[in-house]
Amino acid sequence: MSGGWLAFWDKPHAIYVNARHKDVHYHLIAEEIAALVPSRQARVLDYGCGEALHAGLVAAACGELLLCDSAPSVRAGLAARFAGDRKIRVLAPDAVERLPQSSLDFIALHSVAQYLTTAELRELLDTFRRLIAPGGVLLVSDIIPPQLSAAADVAALLRFAAVNDFLLAALGGLARTLFSDYRRLRARYGLMHYGEADMLQTLAAAGFTGERAAKNIGHNQARLAFVARPR
Repeated sequence: MSGGWLAFWDKPHAIYVNARHKDVHYHLIAEEIAALVPSRQARVLDYGCGEALHAGLVAAACGELLLCDSAPSVRAGLAARFAGDRKIRVLAPDAVERLPQSSLDFIALHSVAQYLTTAELRELLDTFRRLIAPGGVLLVSDIIPPQLSAAADVAALLRFAAVNDFLLAALGGLARTLFSDYRRLRARYGLMHYGEADMLQTLAAAGFTGERAAKNIGHNQARLAFVARPR
């Protein structure tokens, strides 16, 4: 991840329009990732997990949950939040790289690929291929397809906000986004986009057999999710 994006996530930001938005966002993601955990004994890695407010839902569905985020301040918050949960460990990216070969049964990479260069994503997938056990599962979700417009993302957010009672806050938040660091960073660095064929090819090059999932993780169903297994 570029230094600009990492610095953005490592300090307070206004991606979530209010506490309600943040809470329902993380609850939905945790709920849907938990539903994909292959067994109660699985060792799970959520890579680029963000604040993971409801990671306890995922931990309840598996044997051990490893949370990894590149931003030091986010990791510190995670460590404090889940200090009393013996099933949850917080790791830095370099600690993930040192995990034993074939030691993970399920890896989730949600809403991360768009902030990585193609080379960075490929390197990360190579690491996952080494770490995932035979028969393990890799989830890569919230992939932005090339044809998806910013307007479609806005519409998805407003539908989510209307259902979850933060519509007025979402409208105000969208107005603030016009002047935000996120918008400036997006204009400077852009976000990576992958079509279905491109992502399947990227996964195959890293040693995975993948398929597009029936639905994305989270509220935006115009984005894509993929489930992959090591060859």
